[in-house]
Amino acid sequence: MTSQTRLEMPVVGRLHTWAARLFCSLGMFAFAIASASAQENSIESVTASETASNVVVRIELKATPKNPPASFAVANPARIALDFPATANGTGKNVIDVGQGDLRSVNVVTVGDRSRLVMNLKRSVSYTTTVEGNTVVVTLDGGSNAAAAAPSAPAAETTAPVRFAESNGAGHSVRGIDFRRGRNGEGRVVVDLSDTQTGVDIHQQGQTIIVDFLKAALPNNLRRKLDVTDFGTPVQSVTTSTVGDNVRMVIEPKGLWEHNAYQSDTQFVVEVRPVKEDPNKLFQGTQQGYKGEKLSLNFQNIEVRAVLQVIADFTNLNIITSETVSGNLTLRLRDVPWDQALDIVLQAKGLDMRKNGNVIWVAPREELAAKEKLDLEAKQSIAELEPLRTESYQLNYQKAADVMKLLSDEKQRMLSKRGSAVPDTRTNQLFVQDIASKLDDIRRLIRQIDIPTRQVLIEARIVEATDGFSRNLGVRLSGTSGVPREVAGSGVYGSVTGGGVTVNNTSNTSSTNTTTVTAGNFSLSSTDFLNVPAASLNGFNAGALGITLFNSSLSRFISLELSALESDGKGRIISSPRVITADQVRATIEDGEEIPYQQSTSSGATSVAFRKAVLKLDVTPQITPDGGVILTVNVNKDSRGAETTSGPAINTKNVQTQVLVENGGTVVIGGIYTMTESTTTTKVPLLGDIPYLGALFRNTARVNNKSELLIFLTPRIISGTAFVAR
Repeated sequence: MTSQTRLEMPVVGRLHTWAARLFCSLGMFAFAIASASAQENSIESVTASETASNVVVRIELKATPKNPPASFAVANPARIALDFPATANGTGKNVIDVGQGDLRSVNVVTVGDRSRLVMNLKRSVSYTTTVEGNTVVVTLDGGSNAAAAAPSAPAAETTAPVRFAESNGAGHSVRGIDFRRGRNGEGRVVVDLSDTQTGVDIHQQGQTIIVDFLKAALPNNLRRKLDVTDFGTPVQSVTTSTVGDNVRMVIEPKGLWEHNAYQSDTQFVVEVRPVKEDPNKLFQGTQQGYKGEKLSLNFQNIEVRAVLQVIADFTNLNIITSETVSGNLTLRLRDVPWDQALDIVLQAKGLDMRKNGNVIWVAPREELAAKEKLDLEAKQSIAELEPLRTESYQLNYQKAADVMKLLSDEKQRMLSKRGSAVPDTRTNQLFVQDIASKLDDIRRLIRQIDIPTRQVLIEARIVEATDGFSRNLGVRLSGTSGVPREVAGSGVYGSVTGGGVTVNNTSNTSSTNTTTVTAGNFSLSSTDFLNVPAASLNGFNAGALGITLFNSSLSRFISLELSALESDGKGRIISSPRVITADQVRATIEDGEEIPYQQSTSSGATSVAFRKAVLKLDVTPQITPDGGVILTVNVNKDSRGAETTSGPAINTKNVQTQVLVENGGTVVIGGIYTMTESTTTTKVPLLGDIPYLGALFRNTARVNNKSELLIFLTPRIISGTAFVAR
């Protein structure tokens, strides 16, 4: 058998396969026509018109639909699908070319008793669906995704997450989260949204799936982690939390899996399917494996070019083969995906390919590498010769000088070798001169970093409470002996005071007279046996109670004086400093006094210096992705202390720490509790130790002071640009 005969065999087999497929397709089409008669409704026409930036699609039905059609959107490729149950395709067309606005074309496919209308879009846009009699009106909002209108990078270079819809800034919310298990062991996370315009970004990060609902609110009862291990699906847990203005859902699968996502009206579904490991497959799963239609090849000693031509005819792809591709090979493949067969052929002959659209270029690996190297060198040469352009960028939140430093950083230079940047501090504009491609990169960078920074209000409450108690008890015991003499009438007696005698009128008169006479009129002597009176407290003297005992002749006197003083004081000092600062920006606020003191200089003279005794709050906030605040805090509570020869001392209380606090929550970052108890006793030996009676022979001073310092912190994230104090 010649090689030509062997080449014809698979072609004939492939023709038989195509004939069988055509027969099946005709059978399905006949079945669809037969079933159309039993369907209740049909799509009569599809028209589109463009108004302003919107595109209005009118779908005329034979009868009024019972319910609005279910719809869902796909981001890549951008499509909107509407399902019409019990509806046939009465237009007579499967493809309707539109070419207006963001709408490319419309496909109508009927399977069984159901028809699906698919609108092929240029980009993802928001849409609304209304029913007007027997007409379904779909309005495509052309201005809902302004960012998507800008030229985008090639698909191979994009790293942006899949976006189902763009948020229009209105109030959105997540109403419910549910988890279900499918028939084949797949896990479905079903999210109930408030409306169809909620923006959704989904991407895979490592072994987790991240879903962000843009500018959406999350009720407190849904901020939790769902453990779904018992369902027997690849999904182990689903964690939902808030990240700034967005709602973030983290799905953690296990093992081999693949996922897809779709949205139907307000219901968003993420489906995670298990992938069974097949030892006969080079790659596990459909995302990384071969997905081409299967074919069979049986060749012996055939040219490589002929095999590539067979694959090109089977796939309807354009394959360009380099002149350096040569050689023969023998292969026998049965029911193999065509992309796997192509990969086998390329690996067997040391070839490689580059795909651009539906065109595949096949050449030796060395040739492709050399060509790509030449292309890069050519691009570099063009960049060196490309004319420079100058653009100005108005910065709103960033400083032009800071952005200029970022662009010109030698470690991560974003400008070309010939590029330059000049800031204008007066208008906060940045003037950049560079080639066109670099200007596009700089424009995207500025759009990402020139955004308002969220602010945090930090309220501190410093409470210092004191409780003091002091008690002094004392006694004084004295005696007097001698013969008093009457002076200048009855009832007047005196006491010796130094070299003279003080005479006091002790008669029952309204006034007291004092007279000083010579010492010869008296013969008195006084002696203090015990003198331990109570000391004064806070500038107040102690109260006294005296008792005097004397004999019948008034020649002997014994005086007992008891003194006591008690002080009880309670106080509370509250300081409440507040400060507003931006995220990750240090803020300081202080209140107090500066105390002067003298110090010596190097020349020997003295100078006056100042030392602060202030209440100081030094804090740096950091907003976490889940809406919490990390505070790096340094709180000082200084006050004037005792006077020294070098000046007044400073009583210092300081707390320095780092804490994580939820938005609007309060945390106690520090507490200092001080308790002082002291008892001082002055007594007469032996006599002061006598029970009960010993109190007359001792002085007792008791002090009990308590103080406590508590520091409370409450951070609040400010959503707007202004704050109104309470």
